[in-house]
Amino acid sequence: MQTVEYAPGRFVDVFGEAGRPVVLVWHGMQSNARASVRPLASLIAEHGLAVLAPDWNSAADDNGRGDLLASVRFAQDRAQNDSLVVVGWSMGGVAAAGLAINAAQHDVRIRHTVCLAGAFMAADPISGRVPATDMPGSAEPSPFTLLHGVGDDVVPVSASREFAAVLEKHQWPVESAELDADHASIAGAGYDPVAGRYFPAEDPGTLAVAADVADRIASVCR
Repeated sequence: MQTVEYAPGRFVDVFGEAGRPVVLVWHGMQSNARASVRPLASLIAEHGLAVLAPDWNSAADDNGRGDLLASVRFAQDRAQNDSLVVVGWSMGGVAAAGLAINAAQHDVRIRHTVCLAGAFMAADPISGRVPATDMPGSAEPSPFTLLHGVGDDVVPVSASREFAAVLEKHQWPVESAELDADHASIAGAGYDPVAGRYFPAEDPGTLAVAADVADRIASVCR
């Protein structure tokens, strides 16, 4: 792993080799929490993929929009203008969905979007709109995979079920799976209730969940 700047003062962890299909991984609402998804990012990279896990600041005046879009540009440069696989966890999943829905507006090509415990009832920090209410017509809608833990007590699994129904209604390809995971473990993270922060997990159970998620992400990159 290397850590570099994707914009002045903004950092991204880089896994895998340049020139491989690029997977951009966005953490959740906790600001500047790229470390929390390091186990998952590393497991994805083991499949021979280039993985980028940037910090982004949801507490910024623009709700993180500038960071998210700057990380997209950085990923596009790394991908040499090939299409991206975008993975987002929780609020990052909402951002990933919003980016895919409005890809043409942002001049980005999305190969696949994977949302982990997406908080789809919230507004996308890029557009400021709830994704389910922001579905434009598209000649070539890109595919989604929605993964959610049945033990999630932060974002209910119904959020993914309902968003999947909206995608299907608008004829966007979508696959969904409900995993034996909670809100943290689906992204390879743990949660410290005293500190109120997510952290990179080390326990075998969580890493097994993350390995399953990484396998599923790698499968959509082939």
